[in-house]
Amino acid sequence: MRTETRTYRTGHDEVVLDLTDDCRRHVAGMGDGLLHVFVPHATAGIALLEVGAGSDEDLLGALRELLPADDRWRHRHGTRGHGRSHVLPALVTPYATVPVVDGALALGTWQSICLVDLNVDNPERLVRLSFLAG
Repeated sequence: MRTETRTYRTGHDEVVLDLTDDCRRHVAGMGDGLLHVFVPHATAGIALLEVGAGSDEDLLGALRELLPADDRWRHRHGTRGHGRSHVLPALVTPYATVPVVDGALALGTWQSICLVDLNVDNPERLVRLSFLAG
């Protein structure tokens, strides 16, 4: 298995960050197998979705409605509503596995691999990319 851990700066805003190009580079020339993308944080997730046409902002909007940044959360430290970030991985899982065929991601036409981060308290995220040859 070939594994690489990368650091991404997400800043202090809610974000859907496209990781697809980095994932493509990770598997280039590797043959057939699986790419496993994992974010080792209790407050972030990985999603497969279309970006750039509004779906990324729609996802953030839906998560804001479902997980408001208010004082309802029992998990309380950091900024107001921080507890919602700890619920996020139950809805947007912290991992995704994508088939790789002949060294290329076998994604659908409009699919991208994205880091979803609502936690405005942590400006940097680690993402582990692991390729398992088939």
